Amino acid sequence: MNGKTVAIIGAGPVGLAAAAHVLERGMSPIVLEAGSEAGHAVRQWQHVQLFSPWEYNIDKAAARLLAPTGWNSPDPESYPTGGELIDQYLDPLATRTPLREAIRTSSRVTAISRAGFDKAKTKGREQAPFEIRYQNGKGPEVLRADAVVDTSGTWFSPNPAASNGLPAIGERERADRIAYGMPDVCGTHRARYAGKTVAVLGAGHSAVGTLIDLAQLTDEVPGTQAIWLLRGADPAKAFGGGRNDKLAARGELGSHFAALVAAGKITVESGFGVTHISDSGGRLKILTGACCGARSVVADELVVSTGFRPDLSFLSELRLRLDPAIEAPAALAPLIDPNEHSCGTVRPHGARELAHDEPGFYLAGMKSYGRAPTFLMMTGYEQVRSIVADIAGDKKAAARVELVLPETGVCTRGGLEAAAAGCCGGPAKEEASACCAADETAKKAGSAGCGCS
Repeated sequence: MNGKTVAIIGAGPVGLAAAAHVLERGMSPIVLEAGSEAGHAVRQWQHVQLFSPWEYNIDKAAARLLAPTGWNSPDPESYPTGGELIDQYLDPLATRTPLREAIRTSSRVTAISRAGFDKAKTKGREQAPFEIRYQNGKGPEVLRADAVVDTSGTWFSPNPAASNGLPAIGERERADRIAYGMPDVCGTHRARYAGKTVAVLGAGHSAVGTLIDLAQLTDEVPGTQAIWLLRGADPAKAFGGGRNDKLAARGELGSHFAALVAAGKITVESGFGVTHISDSGGRLKILTGACCGARSVVADELVVSTGFRPDLSFLSELRLRLDPAIEAPAALAPLIDPNEHSCGTVRPHGARELAHDEPGFYLAGMKSYGRAPTFLMMTGYEQVRSIVADIAGDKKAAARVELVLPETGVCTRGGLEAAAAGCCGGPAKEEASACCAADETAKKAGSAGCGCS
């Protein structure tokens, strides 16, 4: 045992996996979870079925920790919901293994620094322990640790409605009628949305899933209407790779959504970049554009499913090296930048790509991806395996990163690799001249292409 104390922020899947690896390495984990239970963020979307089957959602060190408890591993080929992930994996891991002694719930981290060192002071900095301040029911607390792994995620810092990254004008004032992420419209929040006109902004899987649920609610409750507000001009890009998607559940979701749109179950408003939200007779008037080109939609409720961003506010006294656009670690950002890459091809990465100019501090899990949207749980598990090896001084194991992700076949921002897997209508027949089916069709019609590459 090397006696190191490792503070882990967040008791979600990746945070608990990090703690399991810390234990295996003979070090002491302390997990600070802002919620009242482990997996607090997952509990907000427990109605959602994951796109990846169980084989991709269980960390190996966590499984080894669970084995002596009599835990039964779920069917590796079945797809859990968030609730099943909690019941069959996260709760047993947090309550039936030695991790139960390491987790401090209702403990929200408010600041991290080095003991006796502000951000500007260098000499002797690496030897100083980290000082983590957090708030619990008893008041402010202080914890010291030799290393820190921030796996706090991004769920509670969603992107706002306006496409410029700022809240739309009037958005904050109407927060009581705006939800973010993926509300449970057919379950917990059914009464809020049944019989209402609901606008959903976004083109990712959260928006698609919410619109599918609203289409179901439309069949069950008269007066329910779903409106899809799409910033882009082409709805088909949200339909995904269908049968080409190596994550079958994700491909099926896109195909089902495409059928609902084709059947007119969902009203589509494309090219709709929200700029203003105002009141209109007790309802929401959602506006895009200005002056002569302005358009508006009136709805009772708005769901903003435009992705998430990391909360970096409590890290201001640490020396972070972040990409200025993606807000991911600088060495990782080029591998995941959605301006250059589509989901499905993430080069192996670990401690080296996730480290900062603050030795011993790492971002991991969804938060490490900053504003990029393509994270999978198994990516986080491999990240923390490498990070914990690095903290333990096992540089060889830290460098031995093995990450094999399933091809997605889902194209959100183009990219030749995603196109080959089936984005934008599937692969092109004449691959030498076109990157995908839509590109090939456009070129045959005389244009320069579909623009996805």
